Amino acid sequence: MTSRVIISLLLICFSTSIITGQRGTEVGGHIGTSIYFGDLNTSYNLNSPGILIGLLTRRNFNERLSLAAGLNYGHISAKDENSNNFYQRTRNLSFKSDVFDLNFSLEFNFFPYYHGSDDYYYTPYLFGGFSIMKYNPQAEIDNVVYDLRDFGTEGQLNGQEYGLMSGAFVFGIGFKWDINRDWSINTALSGRNIFSDYIDDVSNAYPDLGSLSARRGPIAAQLSDRSLDPEFALPGQQRGNGKSNDLVYFISIGIMRYFGELPCPAISKHQF
Repeated sequence: MTSRVIISLLLICFSTSIITGQRGTEVGGHIGTSIYFGDLNTSYNLNSPGILIGLLTRRNFNERLSLAAGLNYGHISAKDENSNNFYQRTRNLSFKSDVFDLNFSLEFNFFPYYHGSDDYYYTPYLFGGFSIMKYNPQAEIDNVVYDLRDFGTEGQLNGQEYGLMSGAFVFGIGFKWDINRDWSINTALSGRNIFSDYIDDVSNAYPDLGSLSARRGPIAAQLSDRSLDPEFALPGQQRGNGKSNDLVYFISIGIMRYFGELPCPAISKHQF
């Protein structure tokens, strides 16, 4: 009985030591590219990448699970003229927007991942979570940049414009690779399924351009209809697809600094 108790206590202590040893915090940053998919990029073209700069912090619970929080700045854009779709080229809309992204996600490592290990120092991982995104779609006419929301390009009345902030689901895959005990390289492909279809200012139908011009000014009608066919933008004519929301992807590479104590020498499978 006594031997069983001693063995059980030893196993508990050993397990606790291993788990505790993997707890720690990582802080770092990354750079990369931002890519938009939506009404102005329905073919998932990669011809308009934008900049991405971000910060990330991660709390490791054990060798498999982590909780991460990040802040990203990105720039996205798209032009119908770059599409292979005849409808889009005729529609001839464009937009650009800065994007700010505050995100929280749970990460799962496919392999055991121990900082300070000679063997378990890399792993692919999956993650999912939630994001709050801020954006402001803009377009340019005669070298003047306009905030599209302010002009109600789809007939929104004053005070009924879409918001410039939205939630989003976070999902993605990545890879972690330790350079040494303290530093690691991280790469990731991270998606944002946004709860809005207006990150590009395009979602539903064309308004009556005469009424829009009377309410918002002639520039509003120009921003709403930039088509190459004078019969294209009739009132009620489809301008976008309101049945699907917009997507943004971030492709990044960065470096992380680990802050945590290991109670034992570096773990190695050759020691067991």
